[in-house]
Amino acid sequence: MMQLTHAIKRFALIWFIAAGVLVAHAQSKPPSLPNWPKQAIRIIVTFTPGGAPDILARVLAESWQQTLGVAVLVENRPGYGGNIGADLVAKSEPDGYTLLIGTVGIHAINGSLYEKMSFDPVKDFTPISFLASTPNVLIVNKKLGVNNLHELIELAKAKPNQLTYGSSGVGTSLHMSGELFKEMAGIQIRHIPYKGRAQSLPDVISGRISMLFDNLSSSLPLIKAGEVQALGVTTLRRSQAAPEIPTFAEQGLPGFEAVSWFSLMAPAHLPPVIQNQLNQLTRRTLSNPDVRARLLVGGLEPAPGSPKELSQLIAMESAKWSRVVQQSGAKLDQ
Repeated sequence: MMQLTHAIKRFALIWFIAAGVLVAHAQSKPPSLPNWPKQAIRIIVTFTPGGAPDILARVLAESWQQTLGVAVLVENRPGYGGNIGADLVAKSEPDGYTLLIGTVGIHAINGSLYEKMSFDPVKDFTPISFLASTPNVLIVNKKLGVNNLHELIELAKAKPNQLTYGSSGVGTSLHMSGELFKEMAGIQIRHIPYKGRAQSLPDVISGRISMLFDNLSSSLPLIKAGEVQALGVTTLRRSQAAPEIPTFAEQGLPGFEAVSWFSLMAPAHLPPVIQNQLNQLTRRTLSNPDVRARLLVGGLEPAPGSPKELSQLIAMESAKWSRVVQQSGAKLDQ
């Protein structure tokens, strides 16, 4: 009995010391683990509804609402090649409640294209994860009378500055796809920027513009319905979603590549614990087999990764598109 009493006392002493250590540890621990999320989250999309960034935002929102138990709202803020929505996020509190669907245009093109910007496309954001990429595709009005890229180039050379190409905005990868096409093909076609696909797609169908560079994921339904003619995708390999459409490289422009990619970004100085939680949420959502299948069928290729990998991609793409902007001579004021 005496031995049992001593054992109990020893256990109590050990527990008391351990508990004291835990309490002291908890008290000395910095308040770096916020109770997040406690309120609704906004995901800012810098283009009109219906396009690839909007689709991705709504996929994330749907999944996160079920997982987190808070409202996740998608807010469309189009304009200035994504700069309007990006500026809003850059100037928001870094608390995890205002996020951005980043694009190659915002983070790798606009810094070279615009003379003045109200935010820094790299320093003013915290990278969360790469989301997905999609080929750009060149579609033409069916009455234009061309069936492939070679025929279009010949027509453009015969009618310099008479053909027009549309995009979803100045500074987007779609705009730069057109500039790269002009440079590599040695042609002159006029750029007509739009705020989004809701305005540009009807105009290419009606013939108001000759052609349009668009994300494949957005144009695929029209291509499959036969409303427009697809001449080529801007990736180095054909898309799984539309393997019948040849690449630009296959049609006499070797090395032609212009990919639209999308990322999840937050304002600079986001606490690392929230950055990590958002990264894990994003990976879980885009790794879901049903979500992946849905996106792939629509022409989007999900590939979530680490914040470091996203930062490396932005640096590489910025260098590439800076050269294209410089060669095109394009410069804009915000």
